[in-house]
Amino acid sequence: MEAMVNSETQIPDSTFWSHRKVLLTGHTGFKGGWLAIWLERLGADITGIALPPDTEPSLFGIARVADGLKSHFCDICDRQKTAERIRSAKPEIVFHLAAQSLVRPGYRHPVETFATNVMGTVHMLDALRGLDTVRVAVLVTSDKVYRNRGWPYPYRENDALGGHDPYSASKAASEIVSASYRGAFLAAQGVVVATARAGNVIGGGDWAEDRLIPDAVRAWQADMPLHVRRPEAIRPWQHVLEPLAGYLALAERMWADPSMAGAWNFGPKTDQEVTVRQLIQGAREAYGKGEIDWGADSGGPHEAERLTLETSKARGFLAVRPRWSLDEAVVKTMNWYRKAAEGVDPRDLCQTQINEYGTAG
Repeated sequence: MEAMVNSETQIPDSTFWSHRKVLLTGHTGFKGGWLAIWLERLGADITGIALPPDTEPSLFGIARVADGLKSHFCDICDRQKTAERIRSAKPEIVFHLAAQSLVRPGYRHPVETFATNVMGTVHMLDALRGLDTVRVAVLVTSDKVYRNRGWPYPYRENDALGGHDPYSASKAASEIVSASYRGAFLAAQGVVVATARAGNVIGGGDWAEDRLIPDAVRAWQADMPLHVRRPEAIRPWQHVLEPLAGYLALAERMWADPSMAGAWNFGPKTDQEVTVRQLIQGAREAYGKGEIDWGADSGGPHEAERLTLETSKARGFLAVRPRWSLDEAVVKTMNWYRKAAEGVDPRDLCQTQINEYGTAG
């Protein structure tokens, strides 16, 4: 790797992304939708492949994500169709976000979770073999890829992979798949492959089940109390634009420097770690209303009580560090939901916050 850098976090370079051919899997999801809107603003030529949105409403629908890219509904578990879509798109850069991305549904549907997260990744990477246009691939996994030992310090990129539940295990397995394809095939082909392990994200437009902020918004919009299962659990929350900025910065650096291949953590500063209780109290204050039923739920499937990430690698080599504090992230998120409910165009809300992020300092 090149010498570590110390400059302030840079916003994505529009001159780099303008007319760049980008393949984005998972563009119908929450993070994928935000990334698609950002890439469109940067002038990229985007092809998206994903299943149709699995929530109603969805960011994909109400923010008209499909307006800014060539959108294809395709199951990455279908090897042939996935390969056809990827090869016909002839991408230069690939962002792989398509996944079964939730812990509790992973318990209910373990076979489908492993199929999507492991074999779906295999299908995507295999489609890049022999594709002479592609130079960079960023595969988004999870902060939950680490073998969680319950220890009090953050996990580093070289800590052991593992996973108690099917979601976590499938994401850890996809890391091994990525390393294998990089070493066995793609590095020799000139394709730089990295995996991105991001902490929990919040932001407007997420309606997934069993996620804290979407559950809160649904409950409070219906004048119902929010039931919180594990109020003292600690997670590395950040606004969705923070890891996306990291993925974009990583892709830009990988284009110029193949030594950037490998695993990267993206998350908040360690002093921004908070409990579920603290996050929800801040969300209620920002939203302006909401009842909370504080539980002490020891039932249900296993969930780690503590999970934090060490992000010095991204800070040092990519100059990626959070631009918004957690308090700012919570306010931005709840303002998005409140304004969307008042009738403000969700696409405009996303554009405005991307603008605000770009000028934050």
